[in-house]
Amino acid sequence: MKRALSLLLVLCLMILGACSQQSTNNEKNEEPNDSNANTSEKLMKLAVVTSEDRSLTKGLVKFGELVESKTNGSIKVEVYPNGQLGGDREVFESLQFGSIQGTTMSTGPIAQFVPKFNVFDLPFLFPNSEVAYEVLDGKIGSDLLAELESQNVIGLNYWENGFRHLTNGVKEVKTPEDVKGLKIRTLENDLHMDIWSELGANPTPMAFTELFAGLQQGVVDGQENPVGNVTANKFYEVQKYLSKTGHVYNASPFLISKDFWNTLSDEEKKAVQEAADEARDHQRELNQKEDEDGYKFLTENGMTVTDITDEEKEAFLEKVKPVYEKYSASIGEEFVDELLAEINNLKK
Repeated sequence: MKRALSLLLVLCLMILGACSQQSTNNEKNEEPNDSNANTSEKLMKLAVVTSEDRSLTKGLVKFGELVESKTNGSIKVEVYPNGQLGGDREVFESLQFGSIQGTTMSTGPIAQFVPKFNVFDLPFLFPNSEVAYEVLDGKIGSDLLAELESQNVIGLNYWENGFRHLTNGVKEVKTPEDVKGLKIRTLENDLHMDIWSELGANPTPMAFTELFAGLQQGVVDGQENPVGNVTANKFYEVQKYLSKTGHVYNASPFLISKDFWNTLSDEEKKAVQEAADEARDHQRELNQKEDEDGYKFLTENGMTVTDITDEEKEAFLEKVKPVYEKYSASIGEEFVDELLAEINNLKK
């Protein structure tokens, strides 16, 4: 009898042990599922050279809020302003490698990788923002964005950096003759350098992240940027004069790494595009407000803000016509003619 009870006890212990082992195995089998759920969340690191106060940075923050909402959190967004992850060129290259997932930057730096983007930086091209929006949001703008895929980058739409104006710390500039001899910081872009060479200045390419120090130390006399960058980066502390030349309208394409784009589901791609379009409209509104407030702010902070007459703008345009002749060949004369015809139609 005792022997039978002992055998029964051993049998019960064996059954309990097997159940315990099975439970442990089940728990182990469930762990990868939890891990997979965590890794399914996609992270977008968005880098930009502008400060937190600038409309472009605020647009990226808005995009992050929208895309996280539209994807129910399957895509998370982190924004790195102030050139924390590098200047425009470094950020574009990081997009190509997939180590940064998104950015917005001016067309000038992009043209170093896709030269056709130089077309939007031709001097005195757009008469106003409304005409620029019509062109950029239409077929011409869309066709140009498609060319970015060859660089492993996806262009979703165009945001706005704004019209570029000249500032300097030497003298008031009203005419092309006033520009002669000034050392002007430019984008790292041959077309921009040629514009200022034709005007008689000494163009000096320099990364945006180094610009304030360059102005402060006298490496350059002046620079040219939208008024939002002048205020947000406190250039008024080291510059006395702003001339409203409006010589280049700076579109700022919103770019996504193609490697990242290819990881998205169709639903996520749709959400990202919708968020990008809504953020674009929001950012453009912010940028227009920045311009309105900027001139008043700069005047109050000691800068002389000078309007350029229509007559003098024509004189500026006449001086830079060789830039059109030089770059039309590399951009494509037919494409340049198509763009100019479209702008003329929209001006009517």
